[in-house]
Amino acid sequence: MWVCSLACHGSFNLDEETRRSWYNPEAVLQDLHAGMVFMDIGCGDGFFSILAAKKVGQSGKVYAVDVDTQAIEKLIREAKAQGLTNITAKVAAAEETVFCKACADCILYSMVLHDFGDPAKVLKNARDMVKPSGVLVDLDWKKEGMPFGPNEKIRFSEAEASGLLQGAGFQIDSIKDAGAYHYVIIAKPTVP
Repeated sequence: MWVCSLACHGSFNLDEETRRSWYNPEAVLQDLHAGMVFMDIGCGDGFFSILAAKKVGQSGKVYAVDVDTQAIEKLIREAKAQGLTNITAKVAAAEETVFCKACADCILYSMVLHDFGDPAKVLKNARDMVKPSGVLVDLDWKKEGMPFGPNEKIRFSEAEASGLLQGAGFQIDSIKDAGAYHYVIIAKPTVP
């Protein structure tokens, strides 16, 4: 069972069953395949990191980062329990993390963009890490009042998130609903 720690923003557990009732995680990762490099920024306990590690296989690589030590420890334990050796996870601030230059096929932000102290810096780091052919996926909360999740005031609307992405050097490829509570933005690096 996947249970969110500090990043839950309310009185609910962000377990696998809850996630799957909100959106289809496999659809979020539908373009991942063997050999790809995937980054889960603000990964929490690694729900998407584990799924991605299975999809990219041993020839691929998953990088995961979060400020929550307990969440990263849980991710590492789960990866070990499932025999996944293609995940590199570390405790650090996303604002200070660049795993590599132009190496990522896919960078994911799952319901966390509003959590960063400097989202523009985090997205600039993503622009540095993504391959010219890569994509950035922002799965995020709709900016609506809900009985759970982060306060509506701190959420980014689709337009606000798109503006941040464009400001960091990405072009918006698509914006779609991802269930009743979330949207997903797919963005690609702009060509210099």
